[in-house]
Amino acid sequence: MTIAKDAKIYVAGHTGLVGSSIARRLTARGYDNLLLRTRREVNLTDAAAVSELMRAEKPDLVILTAGKVGGIQANIGDPVGFLVENLRINDNVICAALEAGVRDLLYTGSSCMYPKDYNNPLKEEYLLAAPLEPTNEGYALAKISGAKLCEYCGRQYGVNYKTLIPCNLYGPGDHFRPESSHLIAAIVDKIRKAQTTGAKTIEIWGDGSARREFLYIDDLTDFMCDCLEFMDRLPDYLNVGYGKDHSVLDYYTMAAEALGWDGEFTFDTSRPVGMATKLLDSSRAYDYGWNPRTGPTEGIRKTYEYHLSMEKELVH
Repeated sequence: MTIAKDAKIYVAGHTGLVGSSIARRLTARGYDNLLLRTRREVNLTDAAAVSELMRAEKPDLVILTAGKVGGIQANIGDPVGFLVENLRINDNVICAALEAGVRDLLYTGSSCMYPKDYNNPLKEEYLLAAPLEPTNEGYALAKISGAKLCEYCGRQYGVNYKTLIPCNLYGPGDHFRPESSHLIAAIVDKIRKAQTTGAKTIEIWGDGSARREFLYIDDLTDFMCDCLEFMDRLPDYLNVGYGKDHSVLDYYTMAAEALGWDGEFTFDTSRPVGMATKLLDSSRAYDYGWNPRTGPTEGIRKTYEYHLSMEKELVH
């Protein structure tokens, strides 16, 4: 079953990293009936407001990308917020879609749903196989809950609610605030500040050996658009990763080279670093045509250009 180009598609969370990108890519492909609402217009933690939106608009497809997100520091500082807010958003949107008769829903999970330091690469069947990483356990539990709710809705009511599980993401639309940014955005922001201030050293949390897999955002959302052509053939869970990981120090080094900063790195081994390794097994996704195109050097450069454009907007 293919989602028609004139189908009404509700992108929940269209101002975020994934949501803004999927809205751009859908528009570029000719999907011209997008339903977009800011948080000020519809608070997704308000069940009544979400239910009213779904009943009034009756979308043909819901793409759920909304949620409270952040890096290790933010997750450690507010586990209640990351668990509760994301649980509410997921439950409200998924249940309201079900009640409104929405047949198709695409939910974005997270690689943090997988067990801590488990068998790598991580396969879809490893969900709930062992304890989670403590530093972002609240967020992971909420993501798992949303994915399971989609699975149960499909099993019990025959709807087509599917979960894509991307690896770590980066690119235009990301947050660069130190208290809430993810790794690549944090690296770009640190190097930009070092360039601005003339700093010759940048501190890395841990010893830099932890390995991470990062995917450029538009590669993910292009694939999400592809999935609209075969929604009914998707499995309940599908990993979508870049296919290769690098150490944290590697990412800092690549970013420094791409951005033209020639300083040195120091290490604070007292800081939390999360899982030692986290690499997805995306072999199932390749069967559906998955083919990431943007390498880390190019992606980091594009992220830096976006960061600079945001700085200019703030100035003007």
